[in-house]
Amino acid sequence: MRSIGRRWLMAILLAIGLGLSAGARADGNQVRIVMPYGLAYLPVYVAVDRGLIQKHATAAGLGEIKTSIVHMASGPSSSDVLLAGDADLAMGGFGNAFVLWDKTRGAQRVRAMTPLSGGPILLLSTDPKIRSIRDFGPNDRIALSGIKITAQAIAIQMAAAKEWGWDQRFRLDSHLVPMSNPDAMAMLLSGSSEVKTHAAILPFSVEEMESGKVHLVMNSDDYLDPGSSVAVMYASARFREGNRKVYDAAAAAFEEAFGFIRDNPREAAKIYVAREPQKRDVSWIEAMIVDPKQMRYSSVPRGMKKYADFMHAAGTLKSKPDSWKDLFWDNMWEKDGS
Repeated sequence: MRSIGRRWLMAILLAIGLGLSAGARADGNQVRIVMPYGLAYLPVYVAVDRGLIQKHATAAGLGEIKTSIVHMASGPSSSDVLLAGDADLAMGGFGNAFVLWDKTRGAQRVRAMTPLSGGPILLLSTDPKIRSIRDFGPNDRIALSGIKITAQAIAIQMAAAKEWGWDQRFRLDSHLVPMSNPDAMAMLLSGSSEVKTHAAILPFSVEEMESGKVHLVMNSDDYLDPGSSVAVMYASARFREGNRKVYDAAAAAFEEAFGFIRDNPREAAKIYVAREPQKRDVSWIEAMIVDPKQMRYSSVPRGMKKYADFMHAAGTLKSKPDSWKDLFWDNMWEKDGS
C-alpha cells in the first residue's frame, strides 16, 4: 500500500516533470487540468478539444485561454496536485471531492464544479474461486484506483456493510491495492500477478469482460443508486475567486460538452480515442457512450448527499453536509440535484 506521504511526493514530482510546478502557477489566461484515464471523463476532452473553453472566454470578453491536460494515476493523485496549487481543475470520483470539501478552508477551499458521469463499477476476477465478495481469502487482493476514498472503495465498503453488517464496512479494505485502471487491466489480463481482481470502470471493465478471462463478482449498481453521479470535477477557491471569469467560462464549456456528447456520440467517441488510443475501433467506444446502462453523462448531481452521509457515518468525513449544495460551487445550485 502506498502511504499518503509517498503519494504526495510522487504527484508533486510528476507535476514538476510536466512543467506544472510552482514556476508555472495559475494566471488569468490558463486552465490546467489533471485527471485519471477513463471514459467517465469524456466531457473534459470534448470541452478542451472542441475549444469550448475559449469560445465562452471570448464571449465573456477574455483573451486567449490556454488549456492543458495532464493524466494522473488516480483521483487522489489529482487531488494532491490541485492542493499543491499546480492545477486549476481536478477530476476523480465523488469521494475525492468530498474529502477535500471536508478538509480544506480558506484559499484552498475545494468544492465540486460539476458532476461528469455515472456508470457501474464492476468487480471482476480471474480467480475461479471468487464468485462473490464473501469468497475473498486473507491473501486475495483487489486492484483499484485508490483506497478508502475513491468511488470504487466506497462501493466496496457499502457492499461489505450490506453483506456483513455496519461494523464490518471496512472488512475488505485490507485486500485493496492502489493501481491505475490501465495498469490493473494489463496485470489482470496477463495473469502475471497475485492480484486477480479489479474494481474497474469503463472502458477497462468492458475490455476485461470481452477478453473472456474474467467473470463478474460485483456490480456497484447493486449498492450505489443506479443513475447517481460517480465522476466529478472539482476546483479550489483560489482558482474560482482569483479567475472568476475564467472559471465561469470553463463551467459553461463543460455544460455545453454534455449536449455535444448527447447529440454527437460518434464525434465524441473519436475525441476520446484520439486522447486514449484503443485497440478497438471508434464504434466500440460509441456503443458505451449511447448505452445508459453503461455510461450516463449529466451535469445534474445525483446521490451526492447520500454518499457524503455514508462517508460521514463511516468516519471518513468529519463534517456532514446539510445539503448536496454544500459540496458544490454555486454554478450548480439551480440544478435539480440530490
